Amino acid sequence: MSFRSFKAGRLGASAACIAVSAFIFPALAVAQEAAPAANDQAIVVTGIRASLDASASLKRRSPVIVESISAEDIGKLPDVSIADSLARLPGVTAQRLEGRDQRLSIRGLGPDFGTTLLNGREQVTVGDNRGVEYDQYPSEFFKNVVVYKAANAALISAGVSGTVDLRMLRPLAQKDRIVAVQLRGQMNGMKALNPDSDNKGFRASAAYVDKFANDTFGIAIGLSATHAPSQNERYNAWGFPNEAAAGGALFLGGAKPYVQSNMLKRYGGVVTLEWAPSDNFHSTLDLLYSKFKETQHLRGIEFPIAPTWGSAATIQPGYTTTNGLVTDATLTNVHAVQRNDLNERTADNFSAGWNGVWTVAEDTHITLDASYSTAKRTDFLLETYTGTGYNTTGASDTIHISANPNGAFSIVPTLDYSNTGLFGITDPRGWGYNGTSAVVQAGFLNKPSFKDDLLALRAGVDGKFGGHSIFSGWEVGVNYSRRKKTSNFLSYFLCPKGAGTNCTVSSGTTTFAPVPSAAVIGTVALDYLGVPKMLALDPMYLYNNSLNAAYDNRPVSLVRDNSVTENVITGYAMLKIDGDVAGKKLTGSIGAQVVHTNQSSNGSISNFSNGAVSLYPATGGAKYTNVLPSLNLSLEMDPSMFVKFSASHTMVRARLDQIRVNQEFNIDPTRLGSTTPGMSVFSSTGGNPQLRPYHSTNIDLSLERYFRKGGYVSVAGYYKKLTQFVDPSNNFLYDFSSALSSLTPAQRAAVGTTLGTVNAPANTGHGDVKGVEGTLSLPFSLLTPKLDGFGFYGSLSYTDSTIYLASNPGQAITLPGLSDWVQNAALYYEKHGFQARVNYRFRSTFLAEVAGLSANPTYRQAKAEAIVDAQIGYEFQPGSKLYGLSVMLQAKNLTDRPFITYQNNDPRQLIDYQRYGRDYYLSVSYKF
Repeated sequence: MSFRSFKAGRLGASAACIAVSAFIFPALAVAQEAAPAANDQAIVVTGIRASLDASASLKRRSPVIVESISAEDIGKLPDVSIADSLARLPGVTAQRLEGRDQRLSIRGLGPDFGTTLLNGREQVTVGDNRGVEYDQYPSEFFKNVVVYKAANAALISAGVSGTVDLRMLRPLAQKDRIVAVQLRGQMNGMKALNPDSDNKGFRASAAYVDKFANDTFGIAIGLSATHAPSQNERYNAWGFPNEAAAGGALFLGGAKPYVQSNMLKRYGGVVTLEWAPSDNFHSTLDLLYSKFKETQHLRGIEFPIAPTWGSAATIQPGYTTTNGLVTDATLTNVHAVQRNDLNERTADNFSAGWNGVWTVAEDTHITLDASYSTAKRTDFLLETYTGTGYNTTGASDTIHISANPNGAFSIVPTLDYSNTGLFGITDPRGWGYNGTSAVVQAGFLNKPSFKDDLLALRAGVDGKFGGHSIFSGWEVGVNYSRRKKTSNFLSYFLCPKGAGTNCTVSSGTTTFAPVPSAAVIGTVALDYLGVPKMLALDPMYLYNNSLNAAYDNRPVSLVRDNSVTENVITGYAMLKIDGDVAGKKLTGSIGAQVVHTNQSSNGSISNFSNGAVSLYPATGGAKYTNVLPSLNLSLEMDPSMFVKFSASHTMVRARLDQIRVNQEFNIDPTRLGSTTPGMSVFSSTGGNPQLRPYHSTNIDLSLERYFRKGGYVSVAGYYKKLTQFVDPSNNFLYDFSSALSSLTPAQRAAVGTTLGTVNAPANTGHGDVKGVEGTLSLPFSLLTPKLDGFGFYGSLSYTDSTIYLASNPGQAITLPGLSDWVQNAALYYEKHGFQARVNYRFRSTFLAEVAGLSANPTYRQAKAEAIVDAQIGYEFQPGSKLYGLSVMLQAKNLTDRPFITYQNNDPRQLIDYQRYGRDYYLSVSYKF
């Protein structure tokens, strides 16, 4: 069966199952309700079924539309990571980075549109912006995770797409003392692609939970250590220009095939102290610390190919063109860049939160909450280059390129790229340029660092109303938060040691140096694309012994450092609803938030003119107030059926790199005489510290039917009207008269117009997002007792969006992270200690955020993905000498599905191809 037919079949089957169940299972639920009381005995379930039951119970009780996942046992979420588990929820998808699920999209809106909380508190991130990378949180530390798809007034920092709340265990809620340990081995199905890497790792965790002082004081402690390897056969194409030498057909512009090996090392710990000395006071202190270091070894070759893009190569006669694309060709005079790179990323994440609740009257409570979280991250991104000579002066290569069925091109060279007598340390293409003069760029080093701090204080009072009003209670409160994110960037040109200064060619910098034998650690193969082998060098040896560093003072590099500070005061008031309407129980809330924001940014403005770079400090910001009303209603039609409705207005702040004040101011002397507005000698590019948040008016409706002995079916629809959408490509005319002093008197006299263009993000977009979701959780014992232990959990979502930006009027854009169709399905069996599960996950094409030039984020169309995971395990039962011991075997990405992006809506124009292979895990757990 082909993938296309498999995909369509599964989508159709799931959709039909959900649709039919909406009609069949109400009758089934009624039949269950009518069962004799004698048969209504308590059924104790564990593992997968316990996790599903706990999640269904939370969803059922909540008057807000939510989804959730719950741990199967202490320290055991139902998947390898938090992101894996969240990606199985209805309307939630994950984008893989380095082979791991990291970036989440909720209801078609990417990570920039959601927020993540820890025990109800907003969190900082080790990422470049606001979106949380879930690798920073060890999954063993969480009891459950709740995804709010609708907002209420008491939910501070609710996102436009949704809000993810990571919830730690509460020790006083546990019945008995718990001591649990887990050890899990991990192996990637691909061999280690680099000689200085490994394809095997481990994960170890331990948890201790206990209560003291007559169950008034509880403590929970968790520790975790992870060494997680991954492998990546990685291919990147530069693009596809129309090649004049090939009759104007599309031609591969260039390509960078790599083999990449990663090792993520993460260590973490949590402590929760819970104290309830009386019925009038309850206190909880949560502490979390996580430290990780990820090391990436990358080795590959950059092949400049298309003559139109300056490769200087020659296309030989006899090339093949298929539907306007050259699919087979031989080229001579190719000068490639051989690369041995090393990326290291270290990060620390700490979070502390205290909560105290006082009962000051029978039904009145005062709540105080204080929290602080901080994250620090430093990157060391090292590139080293070797070639046959400086600036294409060495031996050239003859290569043969041919398109593969997967869209990537095979590249078969003639030169031996493992020959140290042929290749040396150099700038093979002469690409080095510091803004004013040529440099011998035999490597490059980026060293960005980020620090994110968030302090929050919250106070609230809640109480109940007397009488028989539909309004049962009330809550008012205020929250203050101060967040500051500082981004610093350093970069250096690297050149061979020897003569010269600042790596410049004009100063006599060495242009070519032999590869020291001590730097050679072997060879690696790029045979998946036709390169039999290349040099494997130790990039750190080259950096420490063979390369000089020259500070990168280009204007675009100097103007990157910045900080963004946000002081936010949120007042909220909410009426709680709990009463009867026409004999039906109605719960919910109505309320509003008033959010006052004072945002500011410190940075710089660079000026490049007359061959000199000037840097000036800059500050900017804005103050604004927003009112965010919300209404949530849950109508219990009968004891097993609920209709839930939500209407709200929410907002989410723009990306931090868009709010930065930094501007790269430029003077182009070639435009001195221009009189056309926008074509002035002056222009500027950068951020906008006056950006306002994205806003969304939301309508949500959900119909939920719960089965008496487990499981449920639900159908939900939603609509979001988006306003003040940030247009990252916005530009406008600006009068640069104040900048005339930057010019010489002669230049000022020649200026035709001072109206130049400023390129900066602005809130000039609008649009909408709408969709439907269907979910079915079905224990097969509801159908027949013979299938007791078997079950199904699945969902199907469809999302449609239309977004318009002022910079591109009349042309709708695609939302980053949006897949029109998302499907999740799981078949499981669990009984007598045995458990087995197979998961299928599908998402249609979407706009993915990937790392572009100099690690800057960029967007590309990603191909549809279908991923299958599986697990099987056994837990020894009471009476066994091994009671408390459980073993489990898990496998991820059994379909070995690569991550693929392409451009121009043409899958043949493939840009990224990343194959991660399959991952296997064997775990042993013991609970005392």
